[in-house]
Amino acid sequence: MSDQRPIIDIRSLCKHYTMGEQTVKALDGIDLRFMKNDYAAIMGPSGSGKSTLMNILGCLDTPTSGSYELNGRNVAEMDDDELARVRNREIGFVFQTFNLLPRLNCLKNVELPLIYAGIEPGERIERARTALEQVGLADRIGHKPTELSGGQTQRVAIARALVNRPSIILADEPTGNLDTATSRDIMSIFGKLWEAGNTIILITHEEDIARCTRRTIRLRDGRIESDTAT
Repeated sequence: MSDQRPIIDIRSLCKHYTMGEQTVKALDGIDLRFMKNDYAAIMGPSGSGKSTLMNILGCLDTPTSGSYELNGRNVAEMDDDELARVRNREIGFVFQTFNLLPRLNCLKNVELPLIYAGIEPGERIERARTALEQVGLADRIGHKPTELSGGQTQRVAIARALVNRPSIILADEPTGNLDTATSRDIMSIFGKLWEAGNTIILITHEEDIARCTRRTIRLRDGRIESDTAT
């Protein structure tokens, strides 16, 4: 039965911002569930609530009201230490801007989450090497981000997201800065990760990228406009 429980369960989720005398409803009563090994794209026009939803899913922001259960636990009941552990170990983040440290080589960049997790140096190196091998960069571990192409840099970012073996991978416009051929390569990697059992949720504005996933959720004005299998 445990595998039939949603890995993410959001109910009546709202996020409101006050701007002067106006209240902006970034999210306005979202009900959404993701099962283990889901592979979903979140789409919608600018201002639809995509980034707000992703930040809440990643425990980077808190809702105004509603509930969010992650792996059966109410996120609102977690203290700061628990939230930090969730962000470091249970959720892997991939950003459009990569967010790599330019002075560190690929191996060191991928090791960073393991340092924060208190993993011993020998195991850190082994796991970072394995993650880089997974994304086809075994021959680039000593290179710095400035010595890589955009696609290679995004592969490093994906390896860093994988290295703590998270239950969920969140990707915010992971192909946004890449050309078409490189975008296909990156989506091929996500496809293999999904086939290996990972749960993947990504934001994209590109229809062809969304078609690579198995589910498309469209937001408009902070609400779910549609949620369909692809």
